[in-house]
Amino acid sequence: MAAAAPDAPAGFSEAPAPTATAQPEAGGEDSREVRVLQSLRGKICEAKNLLPYLGPNKMRDCFCTINLDQEEVYRTQVVEKSLSPFFSEEFYFEIPRTFQYLSFYVYDKNVLQRDLRIGKVAIKKEDLCNHSGKETWFSLQPVDSNSEVQGKVHLELKLNELITENGTVCQQLVVHVKACHGLPLINGQSCDPYATVSLVGPSRNDQKKTKVKKKTSNPQFNEIFYFEVTRSSSYTRKSQFQVEEEDIEKLEIRIDLWNNGNLVQDVFLGEIKVPVNVLRNDASHQAWYLLQPRDNGNKSSKTDDLGSLRLNICYTEDYVLPSEYYGPLKTLLLKSPDVQPISASAAYILGEICRDKNDAVLPLVRLLLHHDKLVPFATAVAELDLKETQDANTIFRGNSLATRCLDEMMKIVGGHYLKVTLKPILDEICESSKSCEIDPIKLKEGDNVENNKENLRYYVDKLFSTIVKSSMSCPTVMCDIFYSLRQMATQRFPNDPHVQYSAVSSFVFLRFFAVAVVSPHTFHLRPHHPDPQTIRTLTLISKTIQTLGSWGSLSKSKSSFKETFMCEFFKMFQEEGYIMAVKKFLDEISSTETKESSGTSEPVHLKEGEMYKRAQGRTRIGKKNFKKRWFCLTSRELTYHKQPGSKDAIYTIPVKNILAVEKLEESSFNKKNMFQVIHTEKPLYVQANNCVEANEWIDVLCRVSRCNQNRLSSYHPSAYLNGNWLCCLETSENALGCKPCTAGVPADIQIDIDEDRETERIYSLFTLSLLKLHKMEEACGTIAVYQGPQKEPDDYSNFVIEDSVTTFKTIQQIKSVIEKLDEPHEKYRKKRSSSAKYGSKENPIGKIF
Repeated sequence: MAAAAPDAPAGFSEAPAPTATAQPEAGGEDSREVRVLQSLRGKICEAKNLLPYLGPNKMRDCFCTINLDQEEVYRTQVVEKSLSPFFSEEFYFEIPRTFQYLSFYVYDKNVLQRDLRIGKVAIKKEDLCNHSGKETWFSLQPVDSNSEVQGKVHLELKLNELITENGTVCQQLVVHVKACHGLPLINGQSCDPYATVSLVGPSRNDQKKTKVKKKTSNPQFNEIFYFEVTRSSSYTRKSQFQVEEEDIEKLEIRIDLWNNGNLVQDVFLGEIKVPVNVLRNDASHQAWYLLQPRDNGNKSSKTDDLGSLRLNICYTEDYVLPSEYYGPLKTLLLKSPDVQPISASAAYILGEICRDKNDAVLPLVRLLLHHDKLVPFATAVAELDLKETQDANTIFRGNSLATRCLDEMMKIVGGHYLKVTLKPILDEICESSKSCEIDPIKLKEGDNVENNKENLRYYVDKLFSTIVKSSMSCPTVMCDIFYSLRQMATQRFPNDPHVQYSAVSSFVFLRFFAVAVVSPHTFHLRPHHPDPQTIRTLTLISKTIQTLGSWGSLSKSKSSFKETFMCEFFKMFQEEGYIMAVKKFLDEISSTETKESSGTSEPVHLKEGEMYKRAQGRTRIGKKNFKKRWFCLTSRELTYHKQPGSKDAIYTIPVKNILAVEKLEESSFNKKNMFQVIHTEKPLYVQANNCVEANEWIDVLCRVSRCNQNRLSSYHPSAYLNGNWLCCLETSENALGCKPCTAGVPADIQIDIDEDRETERIYSLFTLSLLKLHKMEEACGTIAVYQGPQKEPDDYSNFVIEDSVTTFKTIQQIKSVIEKLDEPHEKYRKKRSSSAKYGSKENPIGKIF
């Protein structure tokens, strides 16, 4: 337990940390249970000053991709005819594998030929932390096929003494090319790799070649090559067994990896260079090497004329310990709603000391949601906001911890609500070409403003009507918080009859529906950021909807629009019927009556996308093949169709029939990113487009089927082919699995949340913000001892400290539990750094730390 600060003021004492559960010895057996979880979120904002075409038409049709090394995991929409494309696409995904570079490629779309790569931004994994949470302009670098490499090579070198027929002795270098791992996909498929092995030196370039390995990114070569290092005439039987100094300093082994192009040119995959003098002190040398670009990528000196890309990147890597370690910190956080005042709670203090409140909000909201503690916490912090609000018209309009918590909560629990309410109409708007521009200045030639106005009114009416009739679909958690907000607002402004409505509408209309309408891709209602014309239409609709919600809740006779054309348009909606519909809707979603979510009676749409599946039957020539299909998963069934939007499913698997969902070994079909859905009939083998997509499908399928009866405890990691399972060689197709199934998530949670991961994130945030925590601690002392500020105001004026004694005690508890968690983390770091020998597969030579 941490000692009390020596200068702790009178009235302060060290508060005991929450009772810890027994913790296993870190660095022992339990250290193997540590999970390394990586995630990436951010935004591809825009590009500028891209190279124009030569000729009269200088514009380009551009899109951007995100790549883990050479594997594409995300693609934006195409922005047409622009040299400064505005993408504005947010992304978030879990990263399921190790990688060296995170790369962003800007492409020029070409309908008839291969898309042209204009330039790239490649960031080493180790450098991602330098850009975290900041919008940065990156200069585009040239894309050279010789610099696009990934993967590693396992190599062994030996020196042998060779006695020739005439009795002389010479040196022979033995090069054993064992294997490669993680080679890139070529045109979306595993490559056909081979290696060339060269001994390079002054006036020497002896080259040999391995066999081609078909359709694999992890080839096992196991081929041995022999090279003469010294001339036989240089040595006699009596000569000492060593290589001449000048020779060994000048010779090197070079391994080049290639993809066999068959009828087209072979593609360079990377190279390694190993000096023969690594054997100076050892008879043999064996190690894994990272593949490198050829001649360091042939870097060009001209790197400033390709344009720039503005990105916002936040990469996190969490080392999640076994659950036992997190008990004290979780206990401290979960008792936050009961702390008086709320500003003295651990959860609130975290929001105060984090550089960006958003970093704290996501793990806090998820953890509190998981334990049904969010409603009381959000209510308490909202009440703190209300104390500072002087005007009822500005209620909950700021960017406080309370409003950010509620925003995040609505994103998490309101996803399905938005889909059943908005998605059909948004799809109609985005897929139609109806013009809705009503600003006279922005009208195009030939536009009819009256027709546009009618189009816009049609969409607004349709969307508004759907929203105000959707109260039965509003999640219970949202309703509970809206009820609390309504009661508190009425108490804070008892003389304002409309504030009970504006307190709720400021969230549900202004911060939920209006934001989802203008940014449907952010809420997963559309796959990409819409095109400029559609964005303009959605912006006009969003403005009208949010004003309708606010205007109706306040019974104002005038709108708040600054633009004359919007004021004129809004007159169409200034009827009593709209006001009554808004009030009725707000009454319904802020009542305490139990509601049945539509999710209980209607299937919840969970995920869809295009993937490849292995045919369930045989083709006419007797071979099973892979077909591209559109997959759709709801809470009831997994289906696939020939094309998106098709209502007739080719194949349907009821969710209740799913017995397990697991990865499939690449060796089964020589294809990467495969998984299997094991159900009551034959397993369905599916290939995703990349590792992120495969991971997401496995995760969501596991979650939706976790409560199923008769789930399997073991499975076959490989396929059943040619009369036997490739993994265990059992001949019976019904043989029990040979590998334990991946442990599923507990079945007793409503919202799927990894609470250990969220607590680890919070621990990391406290650790990063220790300096501010200490400043807050000093501020508590200053307030308590001197009854007011004696230091410079900047030292603590940014902190909310209502009760300095209680806040000080909570900070002591936080420091105590963080110190206890520091120990196992430090032991794990030491164990990890010492266990991965340089040159091992986990820590290959060439990796930069």
